[in-house]
Amino acid sequence: MDRLIEKIKKTKCPVCAGLDTSIDYIPGLKLAGDPLDYAAKAIRDYNFELIDVLCDIVPAVKVQIAYYEMYGTAGMQTFLDTIRYAKKKGLFVITDAKRGDIGATAKAYSAAHIGKTQVLEQTACAFPADMVTVNAYLGTDGVKPFLEDMKTGDKGIFVLVKTSNPSSGELQDLVSNGKRIYEHMADLCEQWGKPFIGKYGYSAVGAVVGATYPGQMGSLRAEHKNMFFLVPGYGAQGGTAKDIVPAFDAKGLGGIVNNSRGIIAAHQREAYAGMKPKHAAKEAALLMKEDILNAFDDAGIRL
Repeated sequence: MDRLIEKIKKTKCPVCAGLDTSIDYIPGLKLAGDPLDYAAKAIRDYNFELIDVLCDIVPAVKVQIAYYEMYGTAGMQTFLDTIRYAKKKGLFVITDAKRGDIGATAKAYSAAHIGKTQVLEQTACAFPADMVTVNAYLGTDGVKPFLEDMKTGDKGIFVLVKTSNPSSGELQDLVSNGKRIYEHMADLCEQWGKPFIGKYGYSAVGAVVGATYPGQMGSLRAEHKNMFFLVPGYGAQGGTAKDIVPAFDAKGLGGIVNNSRGIIAAHQREAYAGMKPKHAAKEAALLMKEDILNAFDDAGIRL
């Protein structure tokens, strides 16, 4: 987590650009050849253009694996190429895979995304991201393999705690033993994360906490000082810069705010009409950065 924080401090920008890249975001396409191969290549080229213009503005990208799996093996090659290119350009990479299982299956998921795969006497890294999102609602059994890989690989996880979607409260807000379910999950994350607290005071076991629930976010921050938040829900889902302020400490640390469509599909909005997609994405990222820093100023936070 120290590496992510240092990139945030360097860029003065707690923004993560979500590469949830849909073929529908790419203008001027004309299908040729195999549709899955064609789509995967188009997305790869589009991602590279976005990374080129964003790498000096944002500290991190989040690559949502579902948008690549849907194109089969060609899509997964684009997923890998995107991670590698983002790393080459100096970006911190979060794989958004929301993996959750137990035993050998959890171990295999961890090996794929933050660990290494054993092949006879050698090991190899399949997808070299820095962190991966994990669905830990199966309990500790589903998290242990990730924690083991974190001990040796300088990697981390973001655990789903309080998600941004409207129906999250159907389960996460239920009360058990005097606490909501998401509060129990946050308590578990704190325990799992204790061995991984870095020099800035934040653990490499982070939490996904939605911008659409600022009150709950504030309560979680007050209760869990060492927990770093990945914050979805800004922009298209309704979260504002003011809503995300409770995620952060007085130094502007403690969270990173994801925005996907609002950046990578900015050219489809009226405000950016006529702009090339990469230029619109750059302007949208800069505007988001300014929006958040202004909210910080209003709250007396200095990054």
